[in-house]
Amino acid sequence: MEIKKYTLGQLGTNGYLVIKEDDLLIIDPAGEPNRLIKEIDRLAIKPKAILLTHAHFDHIGAVEPLRKQYDLPVYLHENEHEWMGNPALNGSKYFPVKEVVCQPADHCLKPGPMSIGTFDFTIIETPGHSPGGVAFVFNQEQLIISGDSLFNRGIGRTDLPQGDYDTLIQTIKEKLFQLPDDYVVYPGHGPETTIGDEKKLNPFV
Repeated sequence: MEIKKYTLGQLGTNGYLVIKEDDLLIIDPAGEPNRLIKEIDRLAIKPKAILLTHAHFDHIGAVEPLRKQYDLPVYLHENEHEWMGNPALNGSKYFPVKEVVCQPADHCLKPGPMSIGTFDFTIIETPGHSPGGVAFVFNQEQLIISGDSLFNRGIGRTDLPQGDYDTLIQTIKEKLFQLPDDYVVYPGHGPETTIGDEKKLNPFV
């Protein structure tokens, strides 16, 4: 499996194209849809779906163009179902950006194992940064796409609507830190890290 990371949009959000055999998943298409479309077309692999770790505006900015371009289903946790079309909830109302309005997700993500095409992964609920945050754990490949829960030496902010610091710290300690130390973490912002390094070196936890 191959992961391609793209730093996108005004907040430098990480968007990911995940490739396995002849299948491709789009995770957190943060912005710059034309750039992503060009790259997907260059790869000559039709995407299977768009997966969202959460519905803050800087993670969903390119959802609609990609959804329309490739006729894709969108997956999001049910706790943020209304956020896609509500700038006050997805946060775009409070930043100097164009307000982001998307159609609702097509499917709700639930904790536990999930398969799409040749991909097998596990969904972990990661509330705290937002109420419907999730992480995608690829156990066979020993990696996790963590969204804005856990960063390299950092954590997600909790001062946006429905964020909660204590919940986020509990999420990291009781869920993410239960993964093996050698699992690579691909976060929503910044460089990659490992679970083991964050246990030892993350100043917040």
